[in-house]
Amino acid sequence: MAKKTKISSMTGFARASGGNGTYSWNWEAKSVNGKGLDVRCRLPQGSEELEIKSRNRTGKYFKRGNINLSLAVQETDKKTKFQVNRALLDQLVATAAEINADSDKIAPPSLDGLLSVRGVIETVEDEEDEVATAERNVKILDDLTVLLEGLKVGRAEEGERIRLVLDDQLQRIDGLCGDVERLAALQPAALTEKLRNQVVELLDGMPALPEERLAQEAAVLMTKADVREELDRLKAHLDAARQLMKEGGVIGRKLDFLCQEFNRETNTICSKAADVDLSRIGLDLKAVIEQFREQVQNIE
Repeated sequence: MAKKTKISSMTGFARASGGNGTYSWNWEAKSVNGKGLDVRCRLPQGSEELEIKSRNRTGKYFKRGNINLSLAVQETDKKTKFQVNRALLDQLVATAAEINADSDKIAPPSLDGLLSVRGVIETVEDEEDEVATAERNVKILDDLTVLLEGLKVGRAEEGERIRLVLDDQLQRIDGLCGDVERLAALQPAALTEKLRNQVVELLDGMPALPEERLAQEAAVLMTKADVREELDRLKAHLDAARQLMKEGGVIGRKLDFLCQEFNRETNTICSKAADVDLSRIGLDLKAVIEQFREQVQNIE
C-alpha cells in the first residue's frame, strides 16, 4: 500500500539557538494562515543582508502562510579596552602649567589627579571585523535552517491532525449523499401522488383529469425536481477531494475550490427539494461542508 504524502497546516511555532563563543543567538518562528507566503523578519539593526537570505531560505521550505521570524543576538564574551584621551589630557596639562606660571603657591597636578578627570580615560570596545561577522552570519543561517526544519515538522504534525478531521467530514458528506440519493429515488412517486391529490381537490365535483395529462404534468415536475445531475457532480467533487488528500503536499487552494463546488451543488439540491426530508438533508450537507471549509483554511 502506497504511503500517503503528508499535508501541512499553516499554523506552527519553533525555536532554535546557537553561538560561537563570543556571541549567542536565539531564533523564533511563528506561522499562521495566509493566502500566499508572507515572511516578516525582526532582526538586529544592520542585518539587511541576513534578512534577505532569511527570506529566501524560508521560501524554499514553505509555499503558504504568514511567517514571522525574529532573531536576538547577545555578546557573551565582551572585551573592553581603555585608552587615554590625549587631546583632553594635553589640554589639562597646558591649563595647569598656565595656572602654575601665575602662582607658585599652587602645586603642580599629579598624574593620578589628571587621569581621574572624567573623560581622560575612555572605554573602547573591540569591533568585529568583516570576516568574523560573515562567519557568524553563516552559523546564524545554519541555525535558521534548524528552525525552519522544526517549523516544518510542527506544521506537518498539525496537518496530520487536520487530515483526520477532514477524512471524517468527507465520510459524513458521502453518507449524506447516499441519503439524498435514496430520497431522490422516491421523489417521482411522491410528486405524482401529490399532484394527483391536488388535482382531485381542485376538480372536486368536476370530470377527472385524464391519466395521460396527469402523467405529463408529473413529468414536468419531476424534471424540475431531478437532482441526479447535481448529486453526480457532488460525488465527483468528493472523489477529487479524497484523491487530493491521498496525494498530499500543497493542496489547500485546490481543496478550497472544491468547497465552493460542494456548496454550489448542495444549494441547487436544496432549491430542488420537493419534500421536507430532502431539504433537511441538504441543510445538513451545507453544515458539514462549511465545517470542512473552515478546516481547509488551515491547510498549506
